[in-house]
Amino acid sequence: MGHHTFDASRADKLEQAGERYRYLSAEELLWALEPTSTDTIADLGSGTGFYTDDIASHAGDVYAVDMQEEMHEYYREKGVPENVDLVTTGVSDLPFDTDSVDAAFSTMTYHEFAEDDALAEINRVLKPGGRLVILDWAATGSGDHGPPLDERYTADEAATGLREHGFHIAFEAVRPETFMLIATLE
Repeated sequence: MGHHTFDASRADKLEQAGERYRYLSAEELLWALEPTSTDTIADLGSGTGFYTDDIASHAGDVYAVDMQEEMHEYYREKGVPENVDLVTTGVSDLPFDTDSVDAAFSTMTYHEFAEDDALAEINRVLKPGGRLVILDWAATGSGDHGPPLDERYTADEAATGLREHGFHIAFEAVRPETFMLIATLE
């Protein structure tokens, strides 16, 4: 399963607020992350920075992590907040110090990196008690939007993977097309 990467040539679609906020509002993401003005937060699979922008004004330092340089180019053209650093890498090879990130989030990208090495890497960089928020397309959805159904995970599958890598599931919500998990590092 997994490994579907969003086509960077369609980046404009990631900036459609009505469609994006239909699945996750800025307020809900802020509620889930609980950022403070001194927190270091990583957006894993940041794309055009749509959700990164929502978090930036509520955090200290923010890393917009994406493996596609084309997405960062789009973000640069749009305008990157001063406290956001663009990091071009995959989630399994984060260039951050151990225990250096207060929180991380993934919006509609978990299916792209959901493997042991990536989950272990997230565990490594998060501080003890760190928070991970995942909102992704559910394998139980219709498949009308997002990646093909066979590339998605259920909330239970994702929660099991996180638990196997030292996370405690603090919140789980299954919706018609998506699921949300809030996990903390034990």
